[in-house]
Amino acid sequence: MSGNTYRIYINQIVLLITENPQAALPPHQHIDITSFDFGAFYEQMKREPGPILFVAETVNAKRFFKKIKNSSTFIKAAGGVVRNEENMFLFIFRNGKWDLPKGKLDADEKPRKAAVREVEEECGIRISKLGDKLCNTYHVYQENGSLILKKTSWYKMVAEGQTSLIPQIEEGITDARWVATTDFGMIRSNTYPLIADVLTLIVSD
Repeated sequence: MSGNTYRIYINQIVLLITENPQAALPPHQHIDITSFDFGAFYEQMKREPGPILFVAETVNAKRFFKKIKNSSTFIKAAGGVVRNEENMFLFIFRNGKWDLPKGKLDADEKPRKAAVREVEEECGIRISKLGDKLCNTYHVYQENGSLILKKTSWYKMVAEGQTSLIPQIEEGITDARWVATTDFGMIRSNTYPLIADVLTLIVSD
């Protein structure tokens, strides 16, 4: 996200932190930032069916985001938006939903290197070209009782001549396939809001 806007995803819930009035936003609920407690907000959101957009308007989005970051365990991950020579994109099927290949950074590993490693490991391919960063995303979940805020850096990639895909079963990936942009409706119908937003960037790129 940009310097004055952050999107934090909690399952089907989106918390938008922004410094700018959002006149064109879809229906949403405003957050009272004066008494905001992120842990309590997360517990409440676990019970919400979603999808719901919450908006926190503030004069300093970076400071408000840092407050949330400091109240969580911060983890870095990286992934790839991979295109082949037929202009199709690589998706994986994990935990009952379509997703993009990604994973946590190893110790002292750079995001760009981690993104390529994770894509190659999860899909059994070789990346031909690593391009620019597409975006960063943030999502929140619980692990062993701790609140985790994960930042994922997404990179554009090209994989040519990679027709054979081998999903990494031990990571819970049961399918990996190339999908044309005209078939993104299949992905959107069964994916996470975070991934749906990344798809919007792919189409508009």
